[in-house]
Amino acid sequence: MNTIVDFNKFSIANFQQIDTRFDSEFGVMWSIMNPVPRPCFNKTCLNDLLQHHTNLQNTNGKIFSQGNSQQVNYLVLASSVDGVFNLGGDLSVFRTLIQAQDREHLFEYAKLCVENLWTFYNMRAPITTVALVQGQAMGGGFESALSAHVLIAEKSAVMGLPEVLFNLFPGMGALSFLSRKVGMSVAEKMVRSGKIYTGEELYQMGVVDVLAEDGQGEYALTNWIKKNHRSLNSFQAINRAKQRVNPLTVDELCDITEIWVDAALRLDERNLKVMDRLVRAQNSKVNSDVADIHEKQSA
Repeated sequence: MNTIVDFNKFSIANFQQIDTRFDSEFGVMWSIMNPVPRPCFNKTCLNDLLQHHTNLQNTNGKIFSQGNSQQVNYLVLASSVDGVFNLGGDLSVFRTLIQAQDREHLFEYAKLCVENLWTFYNMRAPITTVALVQGQAMGGGFESALSAHVLIAEKSAVMGLPEVLFNLFPGMGALSFLSRKVGMSVAEKMVRSGKIYTGEELYQMGVVDVLAEDGQGEYALTNWIKKNHRSLNSFQAINRAKQRVNPLTVDELCDITEIWVDAALRLDERNLKVMDRLVRAQNSKVNSDVADIHEKQSA
């Protein structure tokens, strides 16, 4: 028997690094990432997302909001960080665990990432998952967007898999999701090159499903929902059928993650220094954005 979640209490009490919002007209639930100190997938952010999405799955999308039982039809993953969807894995944690050769905790982190991707991709409730990419989605950030049933991106959004820069590969779903969209040959080229793509380029390739004008991502999402809502049951059934025709299993994701962990533990000091530079670049962007906010507030 499913339990109805009291969304008003649940959303306020439990989450540290995501904000939630429910729009009742079409049953749109938002998971809005706000990770600190960097806009990447640290364990707190990952646990918040997994808790929220698992609860929705377990209740079959039923929530209690504003005094009424409501059905969640759409689950949107977005970001509150200006110019960034998500920069991917927590590289500072990776470096520490790799240097310590701590396979157990590195795999624990990777498994948490896979659990998030799998829940979003294989949502067992009648909920369509949507990624709304505005700004940068790198590495694991791109992989999380790829796990959505519908990927919406603004034209100037940038997405890529830079792991090759430090002699690794994206091990939490990139090859699995991309190969099912564009074929293994193209997927492998994308992973090996480390190239950064715009939302418009990825739309032309068939990776992005809905292309939005810059600054109009939420507007495009609303329009897509209005256009498709009457045929939602059909859309969800066809999506299930697609997954059956070209199935992805959690075992596939976990097996690839094991390969990723073993490869990560073989990185040398030169590779780790490149990782350090990327962390510094992420930090400098965050500090620059904070300074801009303070400047605007004092103006």
